[in-house]
Amino acid sequence: MSTGSTGRLDGKVAVITGAASGIGAGTARMFVAEGAKVVVADLQDGAGKALVAELGDATRFAHCDVTQEADVAAAVDLAVSEFGRLDIMFNNAGIVGAVGKISEMPADAWDHTMSILLRGVFLGVKHSARVMQPQGSGVIINTSSTAGILGGLGPHVYTAAKHGVIGLTKSVANELAPDGIRVNAISPGNTVTAMTAAVTTGDADNTEATAAQIAKGSPLGYAGVPDDIAAAALYLASDESRYVSGHTLVVDAGQTTAGMTPQRFNTGPTRQFHEAGRIT
Repeated sequence: MSTGSTGRLDGKVAVITGAASGIGAGTARMFVAEGAKVVVADLQDGAGKALVAELGDATRFAHCDVTQEADVAAAVDLAVSEFGRLDIMFNNAGIVGAVGKISEMPADAWDHTMSILLRGVFLGVKHSARVMQPQGSGVIINTSSTAGILGGLGPHVYTAAKHGVIGLTKSVANELAPDGIRVNAISPGNTVTAMTAAVTTGDADNTEATAAQIAKGSPLGYAGVPDDIAAAALYLASDESRYVSGHTLVVDAGQTTAGMTPQRFNTGPTRQFHEAGRIT
């Protein structure tokens, strides 16, 4: 899928967390194609540097563990020092995290998952706001999930965190609107990435089987891909959405209109899914 280059982000500077793979990488490619400068922020150094090598001078790489405030602050500061400003912050980094019954969930597994999925978004919002407020402009986009819309679509801690992302988005949108800053969220449905491949097939590289499996449960009959989410991020980042703030854009083929679906995550032994779909 390609939107074609229309210059919708000409002159804009973005930071994307979790940008080395999956939805983040797809968004980085699309933003650059549309004229943006992009800081690829990720803790996957090899993949992140490879993406910067692919995309060229419009990009920079920042090693970024979103649980570490200094890393998030440094990624924002890199955008300003290298490109002169920050117009778009896409807080996208995430994992599936701890999976299992609530009665058996280790507290440290809960805390680790929350630190990435919710605290990481908070840090991205905080540090982008400190740059955007003096500018009097900016766009912040946070990745939630359909698990942030309905229960039963993800593990307990993932679901709690993704609901929290939507709540934080609405609250911060209210605060920052007078500063000319729009804050929105995207709730992707099942999307073909290494992370979903690990959950669906047990093999992070088996995207073909993952796409087939997702398609079976899709109301539209086909699987979502990273470019589908990137296109939503592009809309929210562009001036086309200039009157949209505090909104959660659901990109799920209509899945959440059907109501509850059977539990897939909150049974069986506790496990943790980490970056790039690795399972422990």
